[in-house]
Amino acid sequence: MTSLYIHIPFCKRKCLYCDFLSFTHTECTDEYFDALVREINAFDCEKVRSIFIGGGTPSFPDSGYIGKVMEALGRYNIDKDAEITIEANPGTLTAHKLKAYRSYGINRISIGLQAWQNGLLKKLGRIHTREVFLNNYEKVIKAGFENINIDIMFSLPGQTYEMWMETLENVTDLKPAHISAYSLIVEENTPFYNMELALPDDETDRKMYHDAISFLSSKGYRQYEISNFAKEGFSSVHNCAYWQRKEYKGFGLGAASLIGDRRTKNTESIQAYIKGTSVAESEKLTKADCMAEYMFLGMRMNEGVSVSGFKKEFNEDMLIKYGSVFKKYEPFIEIENDRVRLNERGFDISNMIFCEFV
Repeated sequence: MTSLYIHIPFCKRKCLYCDFLSFTHTECTDEYFDALVREINAFDCEKVRSIFIGGGTPSFPDSGYIGKVMEALGRYNIDKDAEITIEANPGTLTAHKLKAYRSYGINRISIGLQAWQNGLLKKLGRIHTREVFLNNYEKVIKAGFENINIDIMFSLPGQTYEMWMETLENVTDLKPAHISAYSLIVEENTPFYNMELALPDDETDRKMYHDAISFLSSKGYRQYEISNFAKEGFSSVHNCAYWQRKEYKGFGLGAASLIGDRRTKNTESIQAYIKGTSVAESEKLTKADCMAEYMFLGMRMNEGVSVSGFKKEFNEDMLIKYGSVFKKYEPFIEIENDRVRLNERGFDISNMIFCEFV
């Protein structure tokens, strides 16, 4: 089975922290979606387990464009229980759009709130206020969506611990099925990179993270990945496919794919993409590459990685292959029965540990 990712690069306004492949000029919207449909029609797969429409802001263009994409995807054998997600930003959703999404078969919506306080939203360059978010969230509920994710962020400029807990309290009061909680990373190619930012110190950042885990657990949200929390039965099927190294195909500008042992990435030039050039990079992964990915992707998840699964896939003993890494980071790693996983302290230094597998 394959998971499909669809990239919609258009935004009403680019946030100050965003380094995603997106832009605000929409003069080529028609041509882009025509090219997207063309790429979808040129691919074949046996069965689809999940579809994720991301961006950019997929809820920004007219819903008819999303309809064209979903119609093109209809040629695939999509599982009757497939998870089909669209990302949305508050201020771009209407009752008409949401009704259309439902009619296209979209059954999950991921809304970017980021912070509860209007002052913080303004500092981030968001297009919405808390009040606009609440208005849009109510529309999502009325449209019949039950599988809803809310994105929130901590370690923001000017954000105090109390502000973060206020965000958590108010978001959980809304009872979404899923919550993603990310620590802000100031990326080089963003406006934030060249600004003097009053960021929380490392100790506050870690307190925000650990207390979020405890608080969300008390509200019925199980942490299943470093930054993701879900009510029972609502873990993201699509994101788990990435972390478990299952096949996925990406369509659109800059989209990545993993089919068999080959990883590809589409062009980031919208002019080239519209003219029919899609794949810009293609790499045949070695056995060592695949083993490394199995480890550093799988160990993002609370359940960790399977020793027997590693043996079955690569015909090697994980405990021998990476024994020195496990010994070096023994206080941060749990090995129990068939599983190897990071503990809570391990999540704090996860990037350091993941580098050991590469």
